[in-house]
Amino acid sequence: MNKRFVIVAMLTASVPAIATNLPPPSRTVYKCEVDGKVHYSDSPCVGAQKVDVTPTRGMNKSTGRELTGSDVRREVFRDQLSDAVRPITGMNAQQLDQAGRRMKLSSEAQVACRQLDQALPLAEQAERAAQGSSALKAQQLELFKLRKRYRELGCD
Repeated sequence: MNKRFVIVAMLTASVPAIATNLPPPSRTVYKCEVDGKVHYSDSPCVGAQKVDVTPTRGMNKSTGRELTGSDVRREVFRDQLSDAVRPITGMNAQQLDQAGRRMKLSSEAQVACRQLDQALPLAEQAERAAQGSSALKAQQLELFKLRKRYRELGCD
């Protein structure tokens, strides 16, 4: 019994330490195909396709009663708050949330993130417009580099 208690205590004590070393969660998921096999990851790969993984906001019963968890209620509150301050900030809920997450980054990283915010959509558009396999591969490689840098900086 005593050994089990010590092991459980050690595991319990190590969980917060392990959890603090994890990267922040990301809602950006990439669909990658490698050697004919498809896998999904939060890390970009060459030729990756972005997948929309925005969670739903609860479910309504047939009675019309809304079933939402506390996380959804917090998100709805943040959306309402961002709508209230939009005339001042000029940002929607997602932009305001992103700005809050980026506040902990260095000023150099914040500038780089803003530049990548502009470069990524252009690179995605160039990938869609690429003609020929060599041009497509070059655009995919460029997009991969930008997405990798975006993730390394913590711009999510």
